[in-house]
Amino acid sequence: MPRRFIAAFCALAALLPAVSSFGGQAPADGGAAILPDDPAALVSSCRAMIPANVRIEGRIILRNRRGIVQAEYSYELRRENGVTSLAIRDGAGALVPYDKSGRILGTDVTWSDLTLDYLWWDDFGYDGEREGETVHGQVCSVIVMRKGERTVRVWVDRKTGAMMQAEELSAGRSIRRLWGTRIKKFGDRWAPNVLEVETTGSGHRTKITVETLT
Repeated sequence: MPRRFIAAFCALAALLPAVSSFGGQAPADGGAAILPDDPAALVSSCRAMIPANVRIEGRIILRNRRGIVQAEYSYELRRENGVTSLAIRDGAGALVPYDKSGRILGTDVTWSDLTLDYLWWDDFGYDGEREGETVHGQVCSVIVMRKGERTVRVWVDRKTGAMMQAEELSAGRSIRRLWGTRIKKFGDRWAPNVLEVETTGSGHRTKITVETLT
């Protein structure tokens, strides 16, 4: 797959400028890369890439190991002045209730995967043992974010400050992972349009697609 389709992952709800981490280029302002041991700056960079106002429509598709679709839903994600709402519909177009605290409707996807709410958690720190790990060829710094009993680890591109990958941890072990596989240009901006979420040992995987983004 061409590198431009896998080079970087910012966020499902993020809008990226035409010159972005997907091309592996330096920040558009020509400034120096963010210091790898400055977690506050890295988190701030990720937050800045998520606009205050955005509307996204797409699909959530649960598949087994053989790629056979087991469930499919449409969703609409809205973010207005920092407030996020999410509506999910079944194949008939009816609204489906879901639980924000766990996996949505038996898929691998959670509220956090779609909204990236963990980027606003206040308790976070730099994971020095993983410094310099790469995701799709991009050298990253790694931040561990915590809220109550929940822990999420995120990989941030050193050069651009874009989030590349995330995983949820339990007892120090990865239990779910989120990553992007493709991007698309919506208007004059790039955003991921295909993402994958996998629950460790589940035997299935869930695809998130972005069909419209305004």
